[in-house]
Amino acid sequence: MSGLTREDIDYILRLVDGSDFEELTLEMGDLKLELRKAGAPAPLAPSAEPASTPRPAPAPATPPELTGEGLEVPAPLLGIFYHAPKPGAPPFVTVGDRVGPDSVIGIIEVMKLMNQVTAGVTGLVTEIVAPNGEMVEHGQTLIRVKPD
Repeated sequence: MSGLTREDIDYILRLVDGSDFEELTLEMGDLKLELRKAGAPAPLAPSAEPASTPRPAPAPATPPELTGEGLEVPAPLLGIFYHAPKPGAPPFVTVGDRVGPDSVIGIIEVMKLMNQVTAGVTGLVTEIVAPNGEMVEHGQTLIRVKPD
């Protein structure tokens, strides 16, 4: 199954179950996993796609959104958000830090894969919104930045 274990699938199901998402499609190599909520148990449909099938481009990161409190940097995907690269390490950013578009502000864990999240904006960190080690939804505010 292209490196995806039953434990991984169970983890994905728990993530989707605890989210507001109605549908999730995950493609890894030749594996395609589609999950949908519809009042009944979510169907699980892994399938091997022909190599000639074109794959859609990855969704772009959600851009920061300007509010009265500055720019809100949203989570680009669903998963567990971590402030630091490992337990006990200093956080990537703290309130008062300056960030640039490529500054790493945290990590989102999805299926035991760590995905770095960048600020996408230049400015001063005014608030760390998402708690460390907690589930975040796609689009949920992670930090707030006062733009330059």
